[in-house]
Amino acid sequence: MKLYNSLTKQVETFVPLQDNQINLYVCGMTVYDLCHIGHARVFVVYDAFVRFLRAQGLQVMFVRNITDIDDKIIKRAAENQESIEALTTRMIQFMHEDERALGLISPDVEPRATAYIPKMLEIIAALMEKDYAYVAGNGDVCYDVRKFKEYGKLSHRNLDELQAGARIEVEEGKRNPFDFVLWKLAKPSEPNWSSPWGAGRPGWHIECSAMASELLGQPFDIHGGGIDLKFPHHENEIAQSEAACDCHYVNTWMHVGHVQVDSEKMSKSLGNFLTIRDALAQYHSEVIRYFLLSAHYRSPLNFSKENMQNAQAALTRFYTTLRDVEVAAEHLKSEYSIKFIQALEDDFNTPAACAVLFDLTTEINRCREQGNFSRASVLANELKQLGNMLGILKENPNDFLKGHVSAADSSKIEALIVERNQARAAKDWARADAARDELVKMNIIIEDTPGGTIWRKK
Repeated sequence: MKLYNSLTKQVETFVPLQDNQINLYVCGMTVYDLCHIGHARVFVVYDAFVRFLRAQGLQVMFVRNITDIDDKIIKRAAENQESIEALTTRMIQFMHEDERALGLISPDVEPRATAYIPKMLEIIAALMEKDYAYVAGNGDVCYDVRKFKEYGKLSHRNLDELQAGARIEVEEGKRNPFDFVLWKLAKPSEPNWSSPWGAGRPGWHIECSAMASELLGQPFDIHGGGIDLKFPHHENEIAQSEAACDCHYVNTWMHVGHVQVDSEKMSKSLGNFLTIRDALAQYHSEVIRYFLLSAHYRSPLNFSKENMQNAQAALTRFYTTLRDVEVAAEHLKSEYSIKFIQALEDDFNTPAACAVLFDLTTEINRCREQGNFSRASVLANELKQLGNMLGILKENPNDFLKGHVSAADSSKIEALIVERNQARAAKDWARADAARDELVKMNIIIEDTPGGTIWRKK
């Protein structure tokens, strides 16, 4: 398998540190608000990545953290006039509901930052002892980026150039505008923990270093997250982790590209802030998954009506094929499986893998039209198995094709189909056409098959 490593800016042959075992850490949510479509992309990409690795027989330790103490959390709790615990508990519950709705597998471990304060203090103490950290004039403990000679190696930025173009106000007592806080001195009414440098709470960057190293050791195989975390968050993780232990932190860095909405950066001020719940109210979860995997994970992705319709059309084609053939119990690994796996082994190229699914669907339909139902049946099983590797094609085809339809509308549709068929049997073409017109108004497509009339949402 080859993966693009953000650290080296090259596609490299990936070799696990331990045979058959991959340790993966993904930066998760800061739980102060609902998850949005950008978070969904990170969730779905790594979900599919883990599914693929495990399908190849690899053991994966999948860790995705929760940040449950942070400036944003404190501010939002104060605005809501509720406790931090009440806010974070509710948002974690909502996050898990969104994950289940998207069909995500759960991480093996989902550590919360507040449970790893002792490990954070241990790392900070090591940094203080080695003179990589200092107590600033305001009482915060800060990391001295100048002391880490390789600072900027992940984001490929030169510190002198950064400083020359910086518009960062130097906080009280900081030696450098890019020095970052490891431990914040306690403020009145804020949560705090005791430390050798006074009561306080951790800075954001130290959390992931503590959780990753405690759970996966150091170095570990892959660190993932959104591209927005590359600098400064992941850059700072490297600096503090490698300085504290005098060893390499992570072998491969994977970063997922941005999601735009209608070709604009997502923002509440622009009115295009799209939560996962907003998206799920409009589209089936597998349509969202397919859309999020339809572009290469490193590329930017645009959420638009047209792109969602394309995702819907793709899945409709797959599910229509699965509906029209009997799916065999026998599992075959044909040339399509080989091409599919080769695509995913090439820097997790999901668009190329999806193209294989289209080719396989065409072959199934060709076999069916030629009367080779046995091969079509076996290939249909292969289509399902390959789709499942991406977390799609797990639904009953008829249920998927019927789409988001209420129980009341479903009953009305079934009644109109009965009405149409009875009218046709009685050669009452006007009544039959009237029933069909009603179905068209409801965006329902009907098909007359040897087994009876079936329907799906347009």
